[in-house]
Amino acid sequence: MNASALREQMVVLAQSMFMRGYSSGGAGNLSARLPDGGFLVTPTNSSFGSLDPATLSELDAEGHWVSGEKPSKESLMHLAFYRQRADIGGVVHLHSPFLTALSCLPGLDPVDCLPPVTPYFVMRVGKLPLVPYLRPGHPGLADEVARLAPNYNAMLLANHGPVIGGATLRDAVFNAEELEDTARLWFTLRPHGMVILNEEQVTELQTVYRTKKIPTDC
Repeated sequence: MNASALREQMVVLAQSMFMRGYSSGGAGNLSARLPDGGFLVTPTNSSFGSLDPATLSELDAEGHWVSGEKPSKESLMHLAFYRQRADIGGVVHLHSPFLTALSCLPGLDPVDCLPPVTPYFVMRVGKLPLVPYLRPGHPGLADEVARLAPNYNAMLLANHGPVIGGATLRDAVFNAEELEDTARLWFTLRPHGMVILNEEQVTELQTVYRTKKIPTDC
């Protein structure tokens, strides 16, 4: 996909998420890897509901701001994901309701914040590790993303929200939607108990769909 089409796609996908309440006000940010090795990033304090393709922030391959409006303060976090994963073409950071609520709960498993409720969660995300709380824009967030990105497709920032990668921007958005739906299902089922996929079923999905297998000591 060329740069112009990617700009248009980012605006359409962002507006779709805005309309469904995945991002409110100036919350959240998106990025995509450009064909020339640079990156598109949503501008700082911009709304997913009113992005302009012409004013999206453009960064060069080293992450320097070259055109468009000032990039999101979270761009370092996005760049950390790309630098660890050549297979990642898009990154989504949301303040979506259920995942943000999950990120505020006590006692979360830092290796995996959600159980394998559905096969699509396993196929698209795998596991969801927890990043300890750091303020938005803190350089340490990029360090944490860089540490986890080689082995995980998504991570949950404590008291903040998720960061999700995908082979393309569209794929990253689909992964984010699946992750938010999994959190919603988990909250819905939690009072009633739930049947989750067993280890054999998870391994089958990883094998058939070539999902990243996560080392247990990460």
